[in-house]
Formats: sequence, C-alpha cells, structure tokens
Amino acid sequence: MNIIAIGANVTRETSGEAMLGAWLAAASNGQAGACFDLGVAFSTGSNGAACDLVEAHKWFNLAAARGHEEAAHCRADISDEMTAREIAEAQRRARQWLAEGRQRAA
Repeated sequence: MNIIAIGANVTRETSGEAMLGAWLAAASNGQAGACFDLGVAFSTGSNGAACDLVEAHKWFNLAAARGHEEAAHCRADISDEMTAREIAEAQRRARQWLAEGRQRAA
C-alpha cells in the first residue's frame, strides 16, 4: 500500500524511517517539537519506531525541558505504566543525549 507524503508516493516503512530521521536531526538542533514527535512515535510504535516507553519517556523529557507543555503531560501519562527502574533509565538516557552534545542548548 502506498501513501502520499509531500507529493510523492512512498511506502509506510520508508515514510516512517524518513520521519524518524528528520525528527532526530531536528532534535539534534534543539527543536522541542521534534523531541515531542519522537516521544509520540516511540510511545505508540508508529512512524517506523518500535513501541518503547523508556525511549518515549526520554524524548518527552527532553521536549518538556525545552518548554513543550504537552510533552510534560505525556511523560506523566506513560510514567504510570513504567517501573521506577525504567523511569530512571529513561532519565539516564536523556542526560546522556545532552552530555554527548547531540542536542544544542535552546
């Protein structure tokens, strides 16, 4: 099945991978909206991302730290489904992302 994306026919898989790549690049430039979109993708298992609440929490956390209000609510919602260890791992991953300089300060 083909879908229309930006005026071109692409498969869902290709489209999802392209979206993830674009969001990762934008997140590297400190864009809160891209971090939020990554959180949504990982929390729902969409756009080529596997469902991974630890990774989703990480991205919602990074978006919330950049001022994205909805991301803070989403982070709280998925936290209800996570263990304390999973939340700690998500926070560690967010700190690591920032420490490695992959996301510039806003």
